[in-house]
Amino acid sequence: MRRADEPRPDEYRRAAELREELRRFLRVSERAARGNSLTPQRYSLLLMIKGAPDGSEHSTVTALSERLQLAQSTVTELVRRAEDAGLIHRKPSPRDGRVVFLSLTVEGERRLAATVRELGPERKRLEVLFAAPGGRQRRS
Repeated sequence: MRRADEPRPDEYRRAAELREELRRFLRVSERAARGNSLTPQRYSLLLMIKGAPDGSEHSTVTALSERLQLAQSTVTELVRRAEDAGLIHRKPSPRDGRVVFLSLTVEGERRLAATVRELGPERKRLEVLFAAPGGRQRRS
């Protein structure tokens, strides 16, 4: 007998489908990033910088830590490595000398743009799936 607060079988099915589709998207994204000479972590880093919520196309380590859900020390190391690889650069804030903004280099822009373009159809498929009420859409 099912308890009143226990999820229904269709809720388990939808949760499993969602998890499957998210993992599929991540796997495809990782493959696309590698195909454009980016590690999956660098792809996420560059995407969060370029796609800053305020439209500025730059970010701080603190903001990236929050958006990536990673410890600040981890993001600092990712930033250092991306900078060493010539993908991002630092620029001090004109208003506050304690703040450093991170933005993409031309090479970082090129690799990120190629990856985002490649993932366009997959993102669109996932958006359709999320918009569908309670069910999986057929894969093309």
